[in-house]
Amino acid sequence: MHRYAFDLINRSQKLFITLIKVMLPVMVIVRIAEEFGAVDLVSEWLTPVMALIGLPPEAGLIWATCVLVSMYGAVGAFVGLAAHLDMTGAQLSALCAMMLFAHGLPVEQAIVKRAGASFWATTGLRVGAAIGYAALVTWVSDLTGWLSEPVDFSWMVGGETANATAGLAGWMEWSIQMVKSLVVTFGVIVGLLILLDILEKTGITARITQAMMPILRISGISRDVAPVTTIGVLLGITYGGALIIDEARKNNYPKRTLFLSLSWLSLSHSLIEDTAIMLALGADIWVVLVGRVVLTLIIIALLARLTLRWAPERAQLATETAD
Repeated sequence: MHRYAFDLINRSQKLFITLIKVMLPVMVIVRIAEEFGAVDLVSEWLTPVMALIGLPPEAGLIWATCVLVSMYGAVGAFVGLAAHLDMTGAQLSALCAMMLFAHGLPVEQAIVKRAGASFWATTGLRVGAAIGYAALVTWVSDLTGWLSEPVDFSWMVGGETANATAGLAGWMEWSIQMVKSLVVTFGVIVGLLILLDILEKTGITARITQAMMPILRISGISRDVAPVTTIGVLLGITYGGALIIDEARKNNYPKRTLFLSLSWLSLSHSLIEDTAIMLALGADIWVVLVGRVVLTLIIIALLARLTLRWAPERAQLATETAD
C-alpha cells in the first residue's frame, strides 16, 4: 500500500509538472492580457463568431488556445478566464466537446500526416466536427431546456468571482487564487490516476478495448488496423499515431485504410484521460463522450462509403469483371 501511494504521488507529480509547464505560461499571458484590456478587446472580436455557435466570446479564447497549444493550455486559459465566464451546462459541455475534437493541432496533425493521412483533410474534419457538434448541442439546449442551468466557476478562482483588482494588489490576489486552483488541479490528477488504475486492475480498460474493435470495424475500418486504432482511441493520438506509423511500415497499408483509421483517431482519441479532464471541469458525459463517439462513428461510416473507390479489393474486382 505504501509503495502504491509513493508511486501514485510520483506519477502525479510528473504529470502535474508536465501540465504546469503548459498551463502556467498561458495563465500568466491571460492575466497580462486582462490587465491591459486585451481580453475584452478580443472578446468583442469573437462575439459574432461564438454567437453563431451559441457560446460566449470568452469561449473563443479558450478554444483558440486549445487548438494552437494543447488541452492543458486550454485548461490554463479556462482558469485564467473563470471570473469572467457565464455559461450554462450545455454551453460548457459544448465548449469541452470542441476542445476534445480539436486540440494541439500543429503537433497532433503533424503526427497524423507522418502516419499517412492528409494534414489538411483531417484538420478540417476535426475543426468542422467541433463547430458543428457544439452548435447542435447549444441549439438542442435552447430548444428543450436541457442542461440550461448556469455553471458555478467559483472553485476555479478561489471562491471569488468578482473582477480582478488592478496593479500590484491585483497580481497578489491573482497569485493566491492561482495557487488554490493548482492545488485543486493536483487533487484532480491524483483522483484521475487512481481511477485509471482501478479501471486497469479490474479489467474494465481491457473490456472497453475489446468492445471498441467491432465498433471500429462496423464503421468501415480494416480489421488489420483496428487493434492499433483502438489503442490510440483510448490512450491518445501520440501513442496511436506512433503505432500506426510503425505498423504501416511493416504492412504497407492501403491509403484508404490509413485515412479512415487516422480520421477516427483524429476525431476521438484518449477517450479516458482527456474526457476525465473535461468531466472535472463540469462537462456532461453524454455530450463529451457518448455523443462525440456516436458522431465519430457516423462520420467515419460516411467516409468509408465515400472512399470505396480507394479500396484495392474493389479495383481488383472491377478488373476481374472486365476480363
